[in-house]
This record gives sequence, structure tokens and C-alpha cells, in this order.
Amino acid sequence: MRRLVGMAACVALMVATQSAAQPSEDQARQQLDDIGQAIEAVSERLSDTDDAREGAKRELREVETELAETHQRLDQLQGERRELNEETRKLRQHRERLEADRDAQVDALGQQLAALYRLGPTPQLKLLLNQGDPAALDRMQAYLNRLTDARQQRLDDIARLDNALADTQQALAERQDRLDTLSEELEEESARLAERTQERRGVVANLDDRYGSEAARLADLNEDREQAEQRLREIQAELARLDEPTPSTQITRTQGDLPWPVQGDITADFQRRDGVHYNGIVIRAVGGSTVSAVHTGRVVFADWMRGFGNLLIIDHGDQIMTLYAHLQQFNARPGQQVKSGDTIGQVGNSGGQPRDALYFEVRRRGEPINPQRWIARR
Repeated sequence: MRRLVGMAACVALMVATQSAAQPSEDQARQQLDDIGQAIEAVSERLSDTDDAREGAKRELREVETELAETHQRLDQLQGERRELNEETRKLRQHRERLEADRDAQVDALGQQLAALYRLGPTPQLKLLLNQGDPAALDRMQAYLNRLTDARQQRLDDIARLDNALADTQQALAERQDRLDTLSEELEEESARLAERTQERRGVVANLDDRYGSEAARLADLNEDREQAEQRLREIQAELARLDEPTPSTQITRTQGDLPWPVQGDITADFQRRDGVHYNGIVIRAVGGSTVSAVHTGRVVFADWMRGFGNLLIIDHGDQIMTLYAHLQQFNARPGQQVKSGDTIGQVGNSGGQPRDALYFEVRRRGEPINPQRWIARR
């Protein structure tokens, strides 16, 4: 802890020293990178000290973390496949253009050879033996020279097109090989996803079986919330120790006009539900739906947290943070700067939730405030 705080202090001191010297654009960019690395180190430390005393909760964390990683790998593989399919489409179009050009060159060469044929064999010899008009002889010689040059040019063009076609065909073969490999990898990841999903169902069922009554379930949820609150206070304290806080993003001016992080119906209002969902709202949405940042800021936490599942926190400056929980996977990492509308994750049911939904919070100075007063009315 002391070493981490010391590191953050060193980063802040370096930033302050460079600022006093009116840093260049490169130095300013380096300062931001250093701050982001310090924030990421804070996030890793907080993750490592997560309370996992109960075996079932620890098992849930492990399987849901693996599920998130599997979803990310699937997305990466599918994204690579889309790129390869697009490259393949363009290469095929290029091949078609090359083939059309080659056919045109071959046709033109045929016309030139036909013209030479009409002149008969050895036209140059006939030209020399012809004792006709010298001017006509010059014109005929010039014509023969141009015809010969054009024929050679056609032959060179055809050779060039043949080489280009061969290269294109090789590139297509390489893309196809990679696509075949990707298909196998996708099948493996899909099978792993199905296995982990089934494993998660068993873990959640075991958790539910522990509760002898609704009161016991609510007591456990409230314990999760208390531990989560402690973690969030630690995050707030660690960020406060950084002498270079997130710059103001003027988020307070957007109150009541922020975009929704995901489109859906609110199924739990602010401070109208027990457990971890007491301090925010729950937005029901289809699993896998894109979750977007509601405003510019910096990601300060992206990890699994008891009660919240996969939780991502964005610091917007001005002591305002937004929280996005129960994510299926993360699309942003600690220290990363994001803009309003950037994809930061996908809707899921992590944290042992029975249904897909997004839990959304807004906090000022570490205290939860009503998110519905910040997001736009529909």
C-alpha cells in the first residue's frame, strides 16, 4: 500500500515538475500515460485484495471472469474474421479487374497480330525490296515500328498482369487458410463458452440453495453491498491520493441530458430495492447489447466485484464517477480515456444475476446520487 501510494506520489511529483517547465506536447502525453499507469496499478491492487472468503462466491468469480475472457476472445476472433472476409472480397474484386484487363490486352494483341498477318510474311524485307515512293516507304516503316512497339508493350502488360494475378491468388489462398483456422478456433471458443455457461448455472444454483429464506438472501445481498461500498471507498481514496486528478469534463453541465448507457426498461429505481442495487438503477436489456460511456472520462476500474459481477467505473473529473455493473465483458481497460458513446462493455448477468441487465450508478464525492436526474428523459 505504501509503495503504491509512493508510486502515485512520484508520478504526481514528476507531473508537477514537468508542468512547471511548460512541457511540450510529447511530454504532456507522457504525463497522461504515467497517470494512467498509476491508476491501472491502483485497480490491480484493489482487485488482488478482493474478499473471497466464501468458496461459492470465489468459484462464481472465477467462472464469470473466464466467461468474460471467452466472450472477448470470441469477439476478437469474429472481428478478425470480418476483416479477413472484407479483405477477401476486395482481393476477389481486384482479381476480377486484373482478369478483365488481361483479357483486353490479349484481345488487343490479337488485333495487332492480325494486322501483321495481313501484311504477309517478312514485311520488312518486302519494304526494302519495294522501289516505290520513298515517303510511302518511310510511312510504312514508321507504321511497322509502332506496331512492333505496341505488340511488345502488350506482351509486357500481359506478363505484368499474370504476375499480379499470381500474387492475388496467393494472397487469397493465405486469407482462406487463416479463415479455416479461425473457424476452428471459433468452434473451440464456442464450445468453451457453452461449458463455462453451464458451469455458471451450477454455481448460481448452489448459491441459491444456501438461502433458507428470503431474509437470508437479502442479508447476504446487504453484506455484498457493504463490502462493495468499502471497495468503492478504497478506490475513491486511492484516486484522491493522486495529485493529478482526472481533468474536468464539464459533466455537471450535462445533468439531465446524458445519454442512456444502454436502451431498455428500468426495472429497479434508485433507493427502492434491497441489496447491492439500492444505490442505482437496473436497466433490463438483451444480453450482449452494447454498453456505452455516458460522458468523457477515464476508466479507473474494470474487474469482477462481489455483488456487482463485472464492474467498470469511469472517473469524469469534478468528483463525479459512473458505475456499470453485471457486464458480460469489458471493452475498455483501467487507465483508458473514453468519450461519450464509446463502447465500454456488453450487457450480461455476471455477479450471479438471474437475468441480463445493466446496473448503473452515478456518484459524487463517493456518495451515490439518483442516476435518473442525470440521464435524458425519453
